[in-house]
Amino acid sequence: MRARIGPWLRAQESRPFDRRAFDDDYQGRHILRDPESGDPASLAPERCRVVARRPPPTTATMHFSKRWKTPRVMYGLLITEALFTVAALALFGIAAPNTYRTKLWKDGSRNGFNSNPNMILYAYANHRPIPKVPMVWRQFITNWNVIISVLSLFILLVESILFVVKLFYPLLSLVVHVILTALWAVSVYGQAGPDKADPQRPSSSPWYLRKSCSVAREPSNVQYCQQAKAAFAVTVLMLVIFVVHIPLAIYSMFPLRRAKDVSDGNSESNVSITHTSPDSYVSTDKSWEMGGVPKTPLKSPVTPRTMAFNTLISRS
Repeated sequence: MRARIGPWLRAQESRPFDRRAFDDDYQGRHILRDPESGDPASLAPERCRVVARRPPPTTATMHFSKRWKTPRVMYGLLITEALFTVAALALFGIAAPNTYRTKLWKDGSRNGFNSNPNMILYAYANHRPIPKVPMVWRQFITNWNVIISVLSLFILLVESILFVVKLFYPLLSLVVHVILTALWAVSVYGQAGPDKADPQRPSSSPWYLRKSCSVAREPSNVQYCQQAKAAFAVTVLMLVIFVVHIPLAIYSMFPLRRAKDVSDGNSESNVSITHTSPDSYVSTDKSWEMGGVPKTPLKSPVTPRTMAFNTLISRS
């Protein structure tokens, strides 16, 4: 029986290397290639070794990071933003709808600091063109301040929740804070805008921002002057906070170079077979799952069929 099986097993071993069996055994992760001819079938298994091959270069794609590089700074900004948002909402709520705007306008007119609120009535009475009211004395800027304060408080609550659950990405933060910066910039311009309605008494900014509140004619306007100054200061601080958010978001949008290298290294590398001697079989692929196992020289790639044949030959 052994005399009949022995020659058959030797004939099976002398058959050409089966690339399909080799690929199936290694789950298709190996590519057999002869560096001279490029034909994997022409290369004998005992003259092959597995070497690592870098993946082909891919086209450059824009990748934005979803993680914050400075989470502690973000927590500090969110807490500071919450404090000043509540303060702005309180101050602008007190000023609405017209608590002291017209009173400060009249007080400045009596001191000769700005135009007169009665200029519209004078224009109607004398049949003259109606002058344009400066933005700093309009109802629009008062309503605008209240609206953006409520909107900022709502956005703050939403972004705080999203940041805690790690869904407030830097790209989203950039878009949101660019919009908020534009809204609060309009508020700063409206509160500190010029008053050139009266050519004889032009002013580059409201008198309560340029002078002390003690120059007010009416004693009750001193407190209103202080409130207007506080509201303007809170507005400027809110604008500064939103401006700081923008470069911080841009800095966190782009991942570090080391993080890119790690993410690229996690991808499965391709391997190829090169022509070498049987005793120099060395694997240079360091990304295998059993990379910690000591590397031993092999004479040929081992497949389940080869192991079965070797076992039968040793028994025979």
